[in-house]
Amino acid sequence: MKFIRNYTYSILAVALLLSACQEDLLDKQPVTTISNESAYSTPAKVLAQVNGLYAQFSSQSFYGGRFIVFNEQRGNEFSQNDGNNSTGANVWNQSITASGDFVNAVWSAAYTTINSSNLLIENLANSTVVADSLRKNYIAEAKFLRAFSYLSLVQTYAKPFAQSSGSPALPLRLKAETSGSNNDFPFSTVAEVYAQIIKDLNEAETDLPAAYATALLNASRAHKATAIALKTRAYLSKGDYANVVTEAAKLVPATAPYQYVSGTLTHRLEASIATVFGGSYVGGEALFTIPFINPAEAPGLQSALAANYLSPVLYLSTTAIAADPVFAAATSTDARKNLITTNATGQKLLRKFPKNSAPYTDYVPLIRYAEVLLNYAEAAAQTGNLATATALLKAVRNRSDAAFSFTTGLGSKDELVGTILNERRIELLGEGFRTPDLLRRVQPLPAKTGNAGTAPEIAPTAGNYVWSIPSNELAYNALAPR
Repeated sequence: MKFIRNYTYSILAVALLLSACQEDLLDKQPVTTISNESAYSTPAKVLAQVNGLYAQFSSQSFYGGRFIVFNEQRGNEFSQNDGNNSTGANVWNQSITASGDFVNAVWSAAYTTINSSNLLIENLANSTVVADSLRKNYIAEAKFLRAFSYLSLVQTYAKPFAQSSGSPALPLRLKAETSGSNNDFPFSTVAEVYAQIIKDLNEAETDLPAAYATALLNASRAHKATAIALKTRAYLSKGDYANVVTEAAKLVPATAPYQYVSGTLTHRLEASIATVFGGSYVGGEALFTIPFINPAEAPGLQSALAANYLSPVLYLSTTAIAADPVFAAATSTDARKNLITTNATGQKLLRKFPKNSAPYTDYVPLIRYAEVLLNYAEAAAQTGNLATATALLKAVRNRSDAAFSFTTGLGSKDELVGTILNERRIELLGEGFRTPDLLRRVQPLPAKTGNAGTAPEIAPTAGNYVWSIPSNELAYNALAPR
C-alpha cells in the first residue's frame, strides 16, 4: 500500500469521521463511508468532519497516548521495565530505526491529521452551507490542528531550530491529497516549517472564538487562547524568546493573580494540582485537552498513559527528576509529591493518569496554563526580565507548596533559567515535554539504565539524535533527503 494513502485516509475511507449535533459537538456517532462532496453538504455533515479531525489528532498513535509516551521514553525521567519493542523498548534504548513501526506510525498519524485539515480548509473555503462566522471558526480549528501536527513532526524528525534551521525537515503539504499521484514531494527547511506553523496559528487566533458554551468544549476545542498558548510553545522551540514574551503576555497579566479572562472564560492555575489529574478534568487550567468520553474511542493497553505509567512499562528513574527534593525529601510538603506512588517492588510510579484498567478514559491534557507560565518565565529570564521570570516561577511552585521559598538558583540569568527548566521537569513530568525540551536546547539525550537494559547517551551530532525519516516515506517519495 502506498504511503500516500495514509495522507488521504480521511476521504478514501471516512469511517473515522464522527457525526454530531450543534448542541453537543462531542456527542459523536460513527458514519458510513461517504463521498467528499456529500461530506460537506449539510451543517451536520460539516460538523462531523470537524469532529473527525479531532478524532484523528487524538488517535492512540498520536496524542491519544503513544506520542506522549515516546517523548518520555527518549528522555531520561523514566526507566524501562519491558524489553519488548512492542512497548517501545527500542524507543527507550535509542535503537529504533527508519523502519520501526512507531517511527512510521507517528508520521502517518500526523500527516493523516494534516491532510484532513487541508480537506476541510479547501472544502469550506467558499462554502455557504454554514454561516460565515462558523465557517471561519471551523477553518481556524483545522489550521490549529495542522500547526500542532507540524510542530510535533518538526520537533521529532528534524534537527532542532537552534542547531540547523536551514536543513531539510519535512514535506510541507498544504493542499489536500485525494490520490496517490503526489508522492514525490520536496522537503521544506526547519525554518520554513516553523514559519508555516506560526502563520497557521496567527490566522487561527484571528478566527477562533474567544470561548464556547460549556467547560467541556472550552477544554477540548481550540479557541483564541489555545492558539496563543501553542504559539508560546512553538516560539520557545525556536528559541525566539521575545515572541514567547509577546504571546504569553496576551494570556498572563503583568501582576498576580495570573489569570486570563475573556467574557465568561477564565484560564488560571487550579488551586490544587490534584484537581487537574483526577481523570476527567476540563477546568480553567485546561487550554486544550483530549476528553475520552466514549470508552470505545479510548486508547488500548499499549498506548494508554495510565497503562504505561502504572502497569508499569515505565517507572521513574531514581537518578532523574524523581530525585529532586520536591518528590524525594521526607520533609517535602509539595502537593506534586502525591502524584508519585511506590509499587510492591519499590519502583516509583507516576499516577497523573489514574484509570489503570480498560477502558483507559483518562483525559489527556495537551496545553495547561502552568505550561504557559513556565514558557513565559523562561523567555522572560532569557530576555533579561528576571523579576517577571522569578514571579512566574514562584506562582507555579507556590501553587503546590504555598510555604516554599527559593533560597538558591535565582541569583543570575543562567541560574534562574536552570531553576525554571528544573521546575518544568517537575511540573510537566510524564506529559511529553522532556525530549522536546532537551532537543530545543541542543542538549544530549542522557544515558539511562533500567530493567530492560541500558541506553547510551546520544549526542546532538549523532545520526539518531532525532528520529529518521520513516522508511515508508523514503520508499515512495523520491524527493526525500537520503
